[in-house]
Amino acid sequence: MPRMDVRSAPSHLRLGLAASALIAGALAAAQETPAPVSAAGPVYNIEIIVFQSTAALGGAENWSAEAGAGTHSIVAGDESASGSAQVGHFVAMLPASVWQLTELENRLRASASYVPVAHAAWSQTASSWGTRAGFALQRLGINVQGLSGTVFLERGQFLHLGVSLTYAMPSPPPGLGAAPDTPFTLNQSRRVHFYERNYFDHPAFGVIALVTPSQGARAAGR
Repeated sequence: MPRMDVRSAPSHLRLGLAASALIAGALAAAQETPAPVSAAGPVYNIEIIVFQSTAALGGAENWSAEAGAGTHSIVAGDESASGSAQVGHFVAMLPASVWQLTELENRLRASASYVPVAHAAWSQTASSWGTRAGFALQRLGINVQGLSGTVFLERGQFLHLGVSLTYAMPSPPPGLGAAPDTPFTLNQSRRVHFYERNYFDHPAFGVIALVTPSQGARAAGR
């Protein structure tokens, strides 16, 4: 069928053809622009401090080999997991003005036993229990030489926060007998309660974390 020239069509047909063209253009634009993805489930605020020990007990145990079997972490990327499992969605970084562990960081820095190496806070939804789907430290604004891994928040019957971190520190704590840049690994998960500090322990380095609901959050200990 020959294509009609709009300019040669009668006036009433030209109006109809112009309207159809506008509608088709709008539909095409709507198809090309993806709809915003809404975060599934409640949003939580997470704040963590990663610190290094400056003094540690010696011993024969090889602390650099702590990475246990079955603690593999998946790096989430805001995409939905396959099946019925949910992957946590990153919402936003939280500014230092609303951090609740700053005083604790200052106390660690003033001590002779610990040195804070990273401090960050962000908002996210939780992944399904057992997925171990977390966010890489770089995604959370943590860029420390030798420090890598993920932090994951899972929701089943209870809420759990986990860390799967490796730290090849240039100056390992004395007493461990480790050479510089020896990789130490921390793989732990904790059931968390709102407004309570959670400790992830390791002789070489550790993590202190605080989880609060994003809505109606209050200061820790109140």
